[in-house]
Amino acid sequence: MNKTDLIDIVKEKADLSKKDAEKAVSVLFDTIVEKVAEGEEVRIVGFGTFERHERSERIGCNPQTKEKITIPASKVPAFKAGKAFKEAVDK
Repeated sequence: MNKTDLIDIVKEKADLSKKDAEKAVSVLFDTIVEKVAEGEEVRIVGFGTFERHERSERIGCNPQTKEKITIPASKVPAFKAGKAFKEAVDK
């Protein structure tokens, strides 16, 4: 499933126009990205939690040259599924 498929499902289930469904999905995604980028946790009860994790600097290896390289510290998005989500997938 891609974003277009999701928009079509929201359109049908919420009885919205395609334009309104696309706007709703885009606003939802944009808000989650914005808040996680700011360091906030986005918790949707029953679905899951979006958050930002920090990776520390580490040593890696270039697979082509086998040369050791330093991988800089970075911030990455993370998602932890909620209980209801896990149970639905496990059925």
